[in-house]
Amino acid sequence: MRVGPDAVREAREAAAGHFAQAGVAPGSAFADAVLLVVSELVTNVLRHAAHSPVADVGITVAAGHLVVGVADAEPRLPDLTDDGMGAGLRLVAELAADYDGEVSAEPAVDHEGKVVLVRFRIPS
Repeated sequence: MRVGPDAVREAREAAAGHFAQAGVAPGSAFADAVLLVVSELVTNVLRHAAHSPVADVGITVAAGHLVVGVADAEPRLPDLTDDGMGAGLRLVAELAADYDGEVSAEPAVDHEGKVVLVRFRIPS
């Protein structure tokens, strides 16, 4: 998706489109947590990767887990330590932890840049 004023809304809509196949009830606390994570990660692209013309948002579901991935063209990895995280990433980490998940970041494989991954265990 192109980074711009509608990026957060578009990313949330795309993520919500995966809920049915993942067995996630729209409007549930879990769905709300996933959408908030998507919002925070795309907002971070807008704030901290301003030179990135696009952000790729992906949702993967397998083996009872849902993974949100947001990639951009900024190669600098975020500091995921308690002292290094800003309020947005701290919120993302707390939401992931609420669902036995975690946050990680790694260099992108297929382009210059990085991907931030948030893993959740899908509640039963």
